[in-house]
Amino acid sequence: MFESIDLSLVNWSRAQFALTAMYHWLFVPLTLGTTFMIAMMETIWVRTGKPEWKTMTKFWMTLFGINFAIGVSTGIILEFEFGTNWSNYSWFVGDIFGAPLAIEGIMAFFLESTFIAVMFFGWNKVGKKFHLLSSWLVAIGANLSALWILVANAWMQHPVGTVFNPETARNEMTSFWEVLFSPVAINKFLHTITSGFVLSAIFVIGISGWFLLKKRHIVMARKSILVAAIFGLLSSAALIITGDGSAKQVARVQPMKLAAMEGLNDGIEGAGLILFGIVTNNEDYPDNDRMKKIAMRVEVPKALSFLSYADFNAFVPGINDLIDGNEKYGIMSAHEKIKRGKVAVEKLTIFKDARKNGDTQKAEELKELLISDDFQENYFKYLGYGHVNDTSFLIPNIAITFYSFHIMVMLGFWFVVVFVLALWYLHKGTLHKQRWFLWLSLLSIPLAYLASELGWLVAEFGRQPWVIQDLMPTTTAVSNINASSVKITFTLFAIIFTTLLIAEIKIMVRQIKIGPKHEEKGGQK
Repeated sequence: MFESIDLSLVNWSRAQFALTAMYHWLFVPLTLGTTFMIAMMETIWVRTGKPEWKTMTKFWMTLFGINFAIGVSTGIILEFEFGTNWSNYSWFVGDIFGAPLAIEGIMAFFLESTFIAVMFFGWNKVGKKFHLLSSWLVAIGANLSALWILVANAWMQHPVGTVFNPETARNEMTSFWEVLFSPVAINKFLHTITSGFVLSAIFVIGISGWFLLKKRHIVMARKSILVAAIFGLLSSAALIITGDGSAKQVARVQPMKLAAMEGLNDGIEGAGLILFGIVTNNEDYPDNDRMKKIAMRVEVPKALSFLSYADFNAFVPGINDLIDGNEKYGIMSAHEKIKRGKVAVEKLTIFKDARKNGDTQKAEELKELLISDDFQENYFKYLGYGHVNDTSFLIPNIAITFYSFHIMVMLGFWFVVVFVLALWYLHKGTLHKQRWFLWLSLLSIPLAYLASELGWLVAEFGRQPWVIQDLMPTTTAVSNINASSVKITFTLFAIIFTTLLIAEIKIMVRQIKIGPKHEEKGGQK
């Protein structure tokens, strides 16, 4: 399919980036949510003066600090990989992609890292209110950091606010605000951070449940569960709302991803939402192993149409509609997009050759064509298709996308049950007697991490083969390096990250077993 491209290099580069991203995301969600709960607990301490709230604050702050320290290292490596493994991508979009990442480092990370020192070491050195302010600024900084990274990722999913410069062969930003306030970016940011809030709430409830099982630190555990359950329930409501918004954006700008999420081969009006199904091979497509079908399905009639387009009878395109086109619903075929993409690649190549050969007149004529609104709208927007020869390449991995999406949703609703039951048993005063529930809460911690990782699998596997939707496939984004180098670093990173993860878990478990240190009355000035 891509004769001049080393597919081994592409696959290993993707694997290395996925490895780094997934390990990094094991640390980030806990940071996003625990900081706000810590700030809430400290706020209650400042207002009431009750020492148990300061004890709680310091205990959860310690666990946050362990997680934060290890998470930073994986995040730094992740950003370096854009230059080492994906230099063609970095060149093509550096002017756009680099801006939010630079802001993340200059504004959000510096804000977070500056006040985290006060947060950890400022007890009895600064006043209560200033220390409390520092805790809130760390929480805000952590989530602002996520904002800029997610804005960059959202642009890859739906590129807006940019124009292509044929002279430099780069995309250049025309509207920073359009990039920042893209509906895709807004929904991605809100959905991602609220998923982190839910994970953090489950973490606090699970650990507190363990204390109740061991009959230790009863007061702290009960109050921690109260804060986490309320925070988690509110976050779950926001998560559902932002998830609905994200689904509508996916239906609008990434219909192939939506089709993969639901295993929808043929488009239909009044499409049902699958609650459960099993992905199997599709014997109707013996020459295309990417096509699958969903067996033993259980679905809600017309729900997918409503959730996608706010219309129970709306047409939801399937994979075949997006590959072969559907004239009735105005869907252009992938074959036509490939044809137009090849025109864009050809004209750009001719322009570069004209400049290289000193043919100024021809180069200027082609430049005018390339930057014209008509060419940008009808040809350049399909530039990435110009590197595709087989339409099956445009179909993402249906099994991974389908299962990841549905398991993630089921787990999300389970967490709502956990929060509701925790509040109910607290209200009834019988939480400490519900040992089955306390064990389930503890066992839900790894499920929260699983759901969080599955969300990213949906987002990233569902948009394949694109690094930038419709503009750049993964096959053209990689650096011109030896695949063996990537294999070596992949192995090294796998060993290092696994070691860090094991070390973090051991340190966290040890700290949890030690438990909180009780505060004497008085304390901070």
